[in-house]
Amino acid sequence: MIRCLLFISLLIHATLAAKAPNATAEAPNAGQKAPAGSPTKKWLTLNGQEPLVIARGGFSGLFPESSTYAIDMAKSQSLPGYAFFCNLQLTKDSVGICLSNILLDNTTTISMFYPKDQKTYNVNGKDIRGWFALDFTADQLLNNVSLTQNIFSRPSYFDGVLPIATVEDALGIKPDKFWLNVPYDTFYSQHKISMASFVEKVIRFPSMNYISSPEIGFLKTVSAKVNKGRTKLIFQFLDPEETEPTTKQKYSALVKNLEMIKSVAAGILVPKEYIWPVNKNNYLEAATTLVTEAHKQGLEVHASGFANDIVLPYNYSFDPTAEYLQFVDQPNFSVDGVLTDFPPTASETIACFAQNNNGTKPKKGLPLIITRNGASGTYPGCTDLAYKQAVDDGADIIDCSVQLSSDGVAFCLDTIDLNSGTNALSQFMTKSETIPELQAEAGVFSFQLSWHEIQSLKPQIQSPYGTKEKVYRNPANKDVGKLVTLSDFLEFSKTKAVAGILINIENAAYLASKAGLDIVKTVTSALSNATFDKQSTQQVLIKSDDTSVLSKFKDVKTYRRVLNIKEKISDATKASVDEIKKFADAVTVTKDSIVKISDYFISGKTNVVKEMKAANISVYVHWLKNEFVSLMFDYFSDPIIEIASYALDYQVDGIVTDFPATANKYMRCPCNDMDPKANIPYPILPVEPGSLLGLVVPEALSPAQAPSPALQASNVADPPLPEVVKKSDTSPPPSSSSSDSTDSGSKSTPAPGSPEKSSAFANAANLCLPLVAIVVLALLAN
Repeated sequence: MIRCLLFISLLIHATLAAKAPNATAEAPNAGQKAPAGSPTKKWLTLNGQEPLVIARGGFSGLFPESSTYAIDMAKSQSLPGYAFFCNLQLTKDSVGICLSNILLDNTTTISMFYPKDQKTYNVNGKDIRGWFALDFTADQLLNNVSLTQNIFSRPSYFDGVLPIATVEDALGIKPDKFWLNVPYDTFYSQHKISMASFVEKVIRFPSMNYISSPEIGFLKTVSAKVNKGRTKLIFQFLDPEETEPTTKQKYSALVKNLEMIKSVAAGILVPKEYIWPVNKNNYLEAATTLVTEAHKQGLEVHASGFANDIVLPYNYSFDPTAEYLQFVDQPNFSVDGVLTDFPPTASETIACFAQNNNGTKPKKGLPLIITRNGASGTYPGCTDLAYKQAVDDGADIIDCSVQLSSDGVAFCLDTIDLNSGTNALSQFMTKSETIPELQAEAGVFSFQLSWHEIQSLKPQIQSPYGTKEKVYRNPANKDVGKLVTLSDFLEFSKTKAVAGILINIENAAYLASKAGLDIVKTVTSALSNATFDKQSTQQVLIKSDDTSVLSKFKDVKTYRRVLNIKEKISDATKASVDEIKKFADAVTVTKDSIVKISDYFISGKTNVVKEMKAANISVYVHWLKNEFVSLMFDYFSDPIIEIASYALDYQVDGIVTDFPATANKYMRCPCNDMDPKANIPYPILPVEPGSLLGLVVPEALSPAQAPSPALQASNVADPPLPEVVKKSDTSPPPSSSSSDSTDSGSKSTPAPGSPEKSSAFANAANLCLPLVAIVVLALLAN
C-alpha cells in the first residue's frame, strides 16, 4: 500500500512542480538541485567539506514525519548529499519503522483503531503510558494506522492520509544518505526485541551512511558489525541532566570525556544548546568550546534541534537562516552537520549565505527595501536607534510617519495614537479618549500633548503577534531609543546619504478642521528647509491614503507620490487605475491584495500588480515580517522565501518591512538570479501558488470565501482638504465611548508649526548591533 501511495505522491509531485532554470521537474516551491556552494568556499568542518544537511523525518516541518510526502520533498528540496534521518522503532515482529516518538499516539491515529491497547512501560527509568510499536505487528500498523503532525502550529491537512513508513520504504526513495538513529535499544532489549539484529540486516544497504544512538552499549554492540569506511557511528547526546543507560552517567558528564566517546564513535550529535547556550531570557550566551575540542579528538559534531517555526533566541530576529549561520559560519569553527525539520532553509543557508558576509552587489531589477518605522523588528519603531539600525541593515528607503504635537512639532511615529509605540497611557491616562473619526479604540493622541510632554515618553517596541500568539520582539530593547523630530530625521537621512526617504501623512483633514494643525504645510516646509525639493540625488516618496494630500505635492516633480490602499482588494478596475494615475506614481497594497489565500495556503495571485504596472504605477507591498506566524505554509516558515516570491514572481517594486536586514540579505545573496545562464548552484526561487494546496484533500479545506471587492474609481478620490481652523476656534475633540463603525484609516489635512530639535540622533550612543546576514531557500528537483 505504501509503495502505491509513494507512486501517487511522486506523480502529484511531478505534476505540480514549479519549473526552475536548468531543471526538469520540481517539487512545489523547489529550487534547482545542483552542486552546493561555491568551489572557493573553505569550511572549518572536521573534513573541510560543507556541513551536512540532515532532514529529520524528511521535511517534517511541513508534512507528518517520515511520510512519503516528507521524505520525497526533502529529497527534492535539499542540497545534494543530504541525509534522511530515521528514528527507528520496531514492531512486535521486528519490522523497522521511522517514528521519532516511542509513543505512537503522538504521531499517528493509533488510538482510533486500537482504543483499548494503551499500556504503561518503564522506559529508561520513567513510567510512560500510551501506545507502543512493540505491541503491534507490522500488518496492524501499516494497513490501518496513518500519520499525524504532532506540532500544532504545523499543517494538519495531511493528517490521517499517509501511512507509516518502514525503513525499507524510506530506503526505496533513495535519499542521498541514510541516517538511522536507534534511541531505545535498552528498552527493546528488555522486551526481547533486538535492535542490533535489525541494524545488522540493514547496514548492507550502500546508502546506510550513519548509525547513531544515545546508548554507548548499543554502539559497542554494533561496532564490530559495521563497515567503518562506509558507515559512521555517532553518539547522540540527550538533555544534559538525563542519564545514559549504559554508563549510568549524565550526558553533562559524558560531554567532558570526549576521548572515551572517540573510542566508540566517529562523531557526536548534540542539541544545539551544547554549542550555543541560551539563557533564561532567550538570548545567546558565549559559545562553548565543544566543537573545537571534539574536532581535536577527530570527532565530527552534528547539531540538532533546528526548526523554523519555534521562537528562536532573540539574537536571530526571527530569521532561521541567521541561526544556521551561527553554527556553520563562525571564524573559528563550523559544525559538521545540522539536524533540521526544515531542510530547504538549512540548504539555502549553506549554499547562499554562508561565507557571504559582505554580500554581492544587488542585482538590478530587485525591489526597493523600504522600512516600516525603521528597523522596528529590532528596536522601538521611529526611534533614533531604529533608523540607525535600518541604515546599517542596508535599507534603500527609510520612512517617517509624521505626527504633530499640540504645539505643532512634527515627529515620527507609526500612528497618531501615542499608545501605539510609547508608554503614553501610563503617564497621561487622563488624556485618553475615543475619537471615532480617528479610530475605534480610546487613545492618547499626539495633538493633545506638547512636544515637551511627548519627549518624556518612553518608546515601546511593538510585537504584532505578542497578545495572541505570545511571540514577542527583542525584549532587551523594548523601551530604548528616543523619538525623532521630522527635521532630525531629514538631517540624518542626508548625513547618512540613504538612497531615499518616505514621508507618510495621515489624518490631515481631521488635524486641520479639529486641531488647527496644518500637517501638509509643516511637511512641505521641513522638506524645503532641508533642500529635498531642490535635489534629485535622494528619492523622496510622499505617501498618504488621501489623494487631496498627494495633490498638494504635485508641483515638486522630483517627489514621487504614493497612494496607500489600506483595504484588501481582489482586483483594480481600469477606471480605478486611471483615477489613481491622476494623483500618484505608486501604490502600497497589502499582501493579501496580491496573493489569494485559502486556509493559510497560497491558492493564486490577483491581477492587482499587473494592472498597476500596466499603467506605469509602481507597487510596494505592505508589510513583511519575519515571525513564522505571519508566513503562509508555502513559505516554509522562512521569511527569505516570502521575499523571493514577492521579488521574483509577484514582481513588486518595493518591499515594506520591519526587518530590512533580512531583505538585504536576500537582495545581496548570489542565489536570486533566475537566468539559466547565470549557472547559480542553488537558486532561491519563488513559490508556485496553488502547488502545495493541490496536495491537500479537498474535504479537509474550509468552505471557499467570497473574494474581496475590486477597487472602484469611486473609492479613489477624496474630497478637498478643509481649511485649517484657528487654534482659538478649536474645541476639544468630541469624546465617545462608542466603538461602532469608525474609519481607522481616516483622511488627513494640513497644520503649521515649527519643529524643534530633539537631538535624539546626536545624543544616542552607537548601540546598534549589525544583524547577521540572512538566508534564502533554494528549491530543486532532479
